[in-house]
Amino acid sequence: MRRRELITLMGAAVVSWPCVVQAQQQKRRLAVIQSGLLPGDADGQREMAAFERGLNELGWKPGTNIDIDYYWPGAEIGSIRNATADMARTRPDVVISRSTPATAAVMGTGMPIIFLLVADPVGSGFVQSISKPGHNVTGFTNIENSMAGKWLVLLKEAAPTLKRVGLLFNPATAPFAGIFLRAAVQAAQPLGVSVKPIPLSDANEIKPALADLASDPGGGFMVIAEIFLNAHRELIVSLAAKYRLPAIYGNPNYAPIGGLISYSVNYPELYRRAADYTDRILKGAKPSDLPVQLPERFELVINLKTAKALGLTFPQTMFATADEVIE
Repeated sequence: MRRRELITLMGAAVVSWPCVVQAQQQKRRLAVIQSGLLPGDADGQREMAAFERGLNELGWKPGTNIDIDYYWPGAEIGSIRNATADMARTRPDVVISRSTPATAAVMGTGMPIIFLLVADPVGSGFVQSISKPGHNVTGFTNIENSMAGKWLVLLKEAAPTLKRVGLLFNPATAPFAGIFLRAAVQAAQPLGVSVKPIPLSDANEIKPALADLASDPGGGFMVIAEIFLNAHRELIVSLAAKYRLPAIYGNPNYAPIGGLISYSVNYPELYRRAADYTDRILKGAKPSDLPVQLPERFELVINLKTAKALGLTFPQTMFATADEVIE
């Protein structure tokens, strides 16, 4: 009887072994909603490379044991929703959503979500708290509440004659703009500067808004990190040069194309960090148990060529603290 039982067990093991191997080798699927960007965007490619490099270091090889579907819907809310609908049909194991609008679009899918570049996850209703997200979502913020105050201080250091500063944002894609405005207004009075909110709903509104800022001496502006403005960053930077307006940007993608100053998180680094959360969720962790991660550091980039064109001289303190100087 023992011999017969042994043969039966061995036969069962042989039958089940292919199933075990198949389960171990089953590919996982990710979806990445790269809202605010279009296919071929160089900044998006750097983010994608950092994410895949982080996954690779953790043993996830795209095309081997994991498939990654990237969606590039641009900055239009309708396009983001369409991309989300397309993504939902593939039923990925984890969704990475870039921006507040993208995260809002995927919240109703019931899938595990890791958000990136979300300024106010609690105020936006994505998580219950930073330490205990709840629901099926966690992620990485890209600002601190006092960020706009720091922008204003840096811009005033670069342009001491600054008197009036516009805060650019699109209410539809940046419903969190109020936290920037409050921080900027609080920092403005000691600097002798006034802050004006400039809501923009269409690209055609950008030029007259900046022309108005330039109509009197002492004008300048701040650009918060949000997908609508980033989609039109080349236009904004070119108009800043045309109207000779000093500006600071909360997105690292502006300074390399001629923006005067950027002060922001390193976007590719956030993507690399997101690979760790992706790995943990794929191995069974619940997003609700993973605290939302705050920025670890901010990077200051100054464009010396743009400063010279505007007749500005960066103080030595800015040179000393800058992470990069573009000449």
